[in-house]
Amino acid sequence: MAAALANKASALEITGTLFRISFKFFRNSSTTSSTASPAAASSGAKKSKRKKKNLFEVIQFLPNWGIGYHMAKIHWTGVSYQITKINLYKDGRHGKAWGIVHKDGISVADAPKKISGVHKRCWKYIPNLMKTIENSPKPETQAA
Repeated sequence: MAAALANKASALEITGTLFRISFKFFRNSSTTSSTASPAAASSGAKKSKRKKKNLFEVIQFLPNWGIGYHMAKIHWTGVSYQITKINLYKDGRHGKAWGIVHKDGISVADAPKKISGVHKRCWKYIPNLMKTIENSPKPETQAA
């Protein structure tokens, strides 16, 4: 009886070893075939590996949580919001925001509007608009 159990254990050990060897073979062959042509992979268009951010993740490092600064979605051209008010939730990555719409650097409306899509991961900071508006010469009033 002891000899039969020993034979059964050695048979299971041999079977397990064969399975491990075959799985290693398949794993190694699949990884080498995918990395065999790195030139073909690099010839395609490279995607940005940077994680896109929602509005609150973009403005969290700006002074005063970005109030007064211009933000826009990545795919917008010539349109931005000047942030006037934000309402953050406790985690700091979600909330609501209001701003004044600007087209080509000129404000379209006087009243702030609630910004839609603030949680979508496609926002960017527009540094040039804030600097040009601050540094632009102010019209002087002539005293009579």
